[in-house]
Amino acid sequence: MASLKDEGFLTEEQREALSIAAQKAEALSSSPRSEAGLAETHAKGARNVRRTRSGKLVRVKKDGAGGKGTWGMLLDTDTDSHMDPNDPNYDSGEESDQLDGTTICNLVHDYKKSITTIIKEYFSTGDVCLAVTDLRDLSSDEYHHFFVKKLVSMAMDRRAKEKEMASVLLSALYADVISSSQIRQGFLMLLESVDDLALDILDAVDVLALFIARAVVDEILPPVFLTKAKKTLPESSKGLCVIETVEKSYLSAPHHAELVERKWGGTTQLIVEEVKKKIADLLREYIENGDATEACRCIRELGVSFFHHEVVKRALILAVEIHTAEPLMLKLLKKTSEEFLISPSQMTKGFSRLNESLDDLSLDVPAAKSMYENIVNVAISDGWLDPSLLKSNGADEEFKDEVYDRLKKYKEETVNIIREYFLSDDILELIRSLEDLGAAKYNPIFIKKLITLALDRKNREKEMASALLSALSMEMFSREDVVDGFIMLLESTEDTALDILNASNELALFLARAVIDDVLAPLNLEEINSMLPQNCRGRETVQMARSLVSARHAGERLLRCWGGGIGWTVEDAKDKIIKLLEEYESGGDIREARQCIRDLAMPFFIHEVVKKALVMAMEKKNDRLLGLLQECFSEGLITVYQMTKGFARVKDGLDDIALDIPNAEEKFQEYVEHARKHGWLLPSF
Repeated sequence: MASLKDEGFLTEEQREALSIAAQKAEALSSSPRSEAGLAETHAKGARNVRRTRSGKLVRVKKDGAGGKGTWGMLLDTDTDSHMDPNDPNYDSGEESDQLDGTTICNLVHDYKKSITTIIKEYFSTGDVCLAVTDLRDLSSDEYHHFFVKKLVSMAMDRRAKEKEMASVLLSALYADVISSSQIRQGFLMLLESVDDLALDILDAVDVLALFIARAVVDEILPPVFLTKAKKTLPESSKGLCVIETVEKSYLSAPHHAELVERKWGGTTQLIVEEVKKKIADLLREYIENGDATEACRCIRELGVSFFHHEVVKRALILAVEIHTAEPLMLKLLKKTSEEFLISPSQMTKGFSRLNESLDDLSLDVPAAKSMYENIVNVAISDGWLDPSLLKSNGADEEFKDEVYDRLKKYKEETVNIIREYFLSDDILELIRSLEDLGAAKYNPIFIKKLITLALDRKNREKEMASALLSALSMEMFSREDVVDGFIMLLESTEDTALDILNASNELALFLARAVIDDVLAPLNLEEINSMLPQNCRGRETVQMARSLVSARHAGERLLRCWGGGIGWTVEDAKDKIIKLLEEYESGGDIREARQCIRDLAMPFFIHEVVKKALVMAMEKKNDRLLGLLQECFSEGLITVYQMTKGFARVKDGLDDIALDIPNAEEKFQEYVEHARKHGWLLPSF
């Protein structure tokens, strides 16, 4: 291409200006301050930038250069200016780069605009499912940290209701829609901007601290987040004040989980409970007016297609309980199937759920089984129910007697185990006996049997039952097992009260004590309540337990309600373990350390000693603690099962540990090899 100087259409003055501009551009590109210079140039030109209605940034031409049909000034080299393909100097590669940057800016801008609408609508309706769906529909997973920041910052300047709603929504979105890394990034952005937030929200530090504490309690933020965030914030930042408030005012307080969860009043109830109530209301209204079209519209407006099996189950129950409602419910279910409102899988699941509870329903409606079988046959013959359901029901009948015999045998054995425990007070022996039974699916039945037997005994046995429940929840029972066990107990409260006059009050104490011992979370009381029938006396018991937990000094009172058997809670035990390990690591006596472990009197919780010792050995870079484990193992103070469980817990938490100890994985492998060499671990580890 010929030099521009050779082109005859440039004047001498224009050639001189072009030469000077080229020299400046060359010097600018080679200067280490070129980026700063470009940024300054861009800032100066910002006055000529305007945002269109579509959200795009365009340059407004000044100084008479530009306008319709022109290419701008001769020496206009600003990269934000419009490039015309008809320009003789047009470079397609350069425009491609420009469009990429503009597109990204527009995407972020549009995303932020969309999430603001989603959040405002959520605060207005309280519909978690809709908010989750709308956010997922944006298909912008890489920007979700902006959503975390926007949601919390908008809630901070609103009432307690919206703050609670924001925390509930974050829990619903965690892992399923928003990754843990984006949750952390969003909260880190909030910490970095808390100085600006404090200009408009006077109590921004305390409110944000409570949001972070709630996120830790809800297990969507790891506790190590606080330590990592400290290292990234400037010393003068109010974000450090936020972290200090979280650590000292919230997470270090006794029973901090309950304190944090109730701080905003818990104004949002469980979505499941609300949906169930709406389903029950619309079905009863349908029985009164018989308008299937209106009922379908109400079902559709619920917006919970994943929960339509509850509609099917409740419709079938009403069909069985109210004889005149049977044809109406068959008509409604058939219509929902024909309109593809309720999917075949949801329909089948609803029928299966009722089939599983037919024995209980038969207590109130003796003809329930025959009525259910008749409904199934009609549904299959009309073509809106999968015929495979009938086959599965037949298969269930074949194994019913076998299951009944197995369950009967389990109950007999557990009664003997519990009675022996009440005599010996040996938790470890009871755990071994349960492991030998190998029937984890019956854990809720064991809980029901344990508390039922304790109800009719002295305070000593009641205290032992609560202590055992705490031990089992750490060792082998899941929280779901405990919830199901209490539901079974509360459903039979009226029958229990026939033999034990104060059964309701005692059950309330067991429930409240389970919350204090961290066997149940306060939110589990709401869950249990929602699963009980409307007219069940157990609901009064749950309400009584709520009152006991929310009373002043509830923790101390409930721990002593039956005289206090174990002497301390799990948190106390953890604190004692840390102190004895720190004292031994700093030069303490091994015999004294062993005695302290014995004094814990919690053989089912020794895996916590193993876990804390391994982590502390990594942190302190002192393998002396391995010697303590060896001594305890040789003496039988730590069993191979407890040792293996302690190692397994460290292995599960290695990712979080590695944030503070970079070589954690390498050290852990060394400890595993050492443990295998000395026979500490089970072969299956």
